[in-house]
Amino acid sequence: MTDVKLPTTTVPLLETERLRLRGHRLEDFEDLAAMWGSQVVNRYIGAGQSRQDAWDRLLRYVGHWALLGFGYWAVEEKASGRYVGDVGLADFRRAIEPSIEGQPECGWVLAPWSHGRGYATEAVRKALAWGERHLRDRRAVCVIAPENKASLRVAEKCGFKEVTRTTFKDSPTILFRR
Repeated sequence: MTDVKLPTTTVPLLETERLRLRGHRLEDFEDLAAMWGSQVVNRYIGAGQSRQDAWDRLLRYVGHWALLGFGYWAVEEKASGRYVGDVGLADFRRAIEPSIEGQPECGWVLAPWSHGRGYATEAVRKALAWGERHLRDRRAVCVIAPENKASLRVAEKCGFKEVTRTTFKDSPTILFRR
């Protein structure tokens, strides 16, 4: 696999005081798979994810940038270089009512070791600022399970307002818009 020349898509490098948001790389896979395999990470998202699910997710992240010109960033701690998680904007074409298809959906997931440090809010604000500059006429949305209090706080701090309560994959969810 190392001899294969891969096409590249430029993912903008963003930085905050403590974090670096960059494009995903093959080397991120083990950290990404460990994070998505964690029960702590998946308690509000659904069942634990397999390595194959994590691989599919990594490819989806790269594909968003290649096809749509926006997507998710890998987030790393500047001081240590440690993988923090994934933050970004996507169009997942979710089967949800009301439809959010075509609207950039903001999402964030962080490794359990990084919870409670303000990293999610810091990274989401940076991603949204990029989106405001580059996706001007498209208002960001996000969907959050009502019991996910930490993500509800991040959404509020980042300017999201509740639009409606609905269901996604037979589970209650709240739709927010900025």
